[in-house]
Amino acid sequence: MTERVAVSTAEGSRDACALPGADLVEAGLGDLAAGVESVPALLVAAFSQRLTGLGYAVPDRRPDDPLLQLYRLLERTRADAHAHYNALLRRMVSFAEAAECVR
Repeated sequence: MTERVAVSTAEGSRDACALPGADLVEAGLGDLAAGVESVPALLVAAFSQRLTGLGYAVPDRRPDDPLLQLYRLLERTRADAHAHYNALLRRMVSFAEAAECVR
């Protein structure tokens, strides 16, 4: 069963059901708004221009150099940091491409 995720956009709430990476975007938007440094927050910060262009309300509070911070965080917590980093970026690209298609 596919989990339905509603993501806030500038135009209101958008149903992001079945979009790859929607879980990361939803968590990242919440974490950024709360000032929490997390993997999802750093991903959303790194993709903030693209997400904003798609109509997502990305909080202004963003870390400097989120991709470098993301990699450093993964290095501290995972033995497979490089592979996981690349997989996360691919999920975010997939999300953005899918969101563009359903726009």
